Amino acid sequence: MLRVGLTGGLGSGKSTVAELLKQKGAFLIEADELGRKLMEPGQQVFAQIVAHFGTHVIAPNGQLDRALLAKIAFEEERVQELNAIIHPAVIEAQAEWMRTILRKHPETIAVVESALIFEVERDARLRGEREGLLADWRRRFDRIVVVTAPDEIRVARYVAKLTPPGLTGKALTSVQQKLTDDARARIAQQIPQDEKARRADIVVDNNSDEASLHQKVDLLWERLKEIQNSSGPAH
Repeated sequence: MLRVGLTGGLGSGKSTVAELLKQKGAFLIEADELGRKLMEPGQQVFAQIVAHFGTHVIAPNGQLDRALLAKIAFEEERVQELNAIIHPAVIEAQAEWMRTILRKHPETIAVVESALIFEVERDARLRGEREGLLADWRRRFDRIVVVTAPDEIRVARYVAKLTPPGLTGKALTSVQQKLTDDARARIAQQIPQDEKARRADIVVDNNSDEASLHQKVDLLWERLKEIQNSSGPAH
């Protein structure tokens, strides 16, 4: 099995690349979706977040108020605290998924889509961890693929994706400005994509239209299959 870590910053298009790889036959798990499931009521991560940040982060429906939690994390510079709760659980769940896929499909390509592969490792080492689940996460993959795009394109994609339909005039301008500021703040929390590209095994530059990206993913898939066919089994 070829274990692929697929990453890229906000608005890079990594989720589109992930979905295209899935359509071609890769097994795919999405870190964000996995994190959302682990943050559901009744999960240990939910309890840990409430214990750490307070009961006010619980919405009236009993779920976590994710918007409030994100606001606290970014505006109060508590992202590290939140990540220290979520990341170990997410990565352990990913590792178990990998083990299950390996047992059932030892000759396949398994892709973990995560925006924060390099950030998880960085943050763990900043906390003084030199080895272990988080500090060693990068080495759990056989190949790292990074999807990149110019910052202005990434911000524009983020704004377009989250702008509610039907807004006009000042309301539209206000929402777009807030989303632009949010996008830039989130990008600032991430390792610069140039550094990620230097540390990656394969880079997919998503700087054009969708048709161009499809062609690049076709080439990526062929390259991954070549690597899979020439390498030994994963452990």
